[in-house]
Amino acid sequence: MNDFDFFIGSWNVTNRRLTKLFAGSDDWETFPGTTTCRQIFNGGGNTEEILFPTLGSRGFTLRLFDLEREEWSIYWSSSRTGLLDPPVVGTFRDGRGDFYGDAAHDGNPLTQEGEPIKMHFVWSDITATSARWEQEFSADGGQTWESNWIMEFTRA
Repeated sequence: MNDFDFFIGSWNVTNRRLTKLFAGSDDWETFPGTTTCRQIFNGGGNTEEILFPTLGSRGFTLRLFDLEREEWSIYWSSSRTGLLDPPVVGTFRDGRGDFYGDAAHDGNPLTQEGEPIKMHFVWSDITATSARWEQEFSADGGQTWESNWIMEFTRA
């Protein structure tokens, strides 16, 4: 239940995001961020707000641990839309977190409309002072995956 305890506190973030999804692109943009994560429910959940100063936007994450199913649900919202996206769900095993969910894609990363896709979040390389998060999408039901956003966290 306390899998995300490592993340409580403030972090500096280096973001790398693919500029065009599902286009075979290898063009990535890099931009900074800062984030603060706070525990709720004695470790059974947390909230995180991330600031992207060069983009003029913020993000919000709510993570909740389902005691009965023993898995996490992770919800994301952007200040650009004000909408809470459907969750990705999963667990940590051997220091790595894998979380899967369904989404939609219309070519605009700010909306959740269009063609159905699969989404995968990966938490890895976790230490007391660093962590890595990666997002990948699949347009073919999970047969192949395209990495499209990587965050490298360092403790502030």
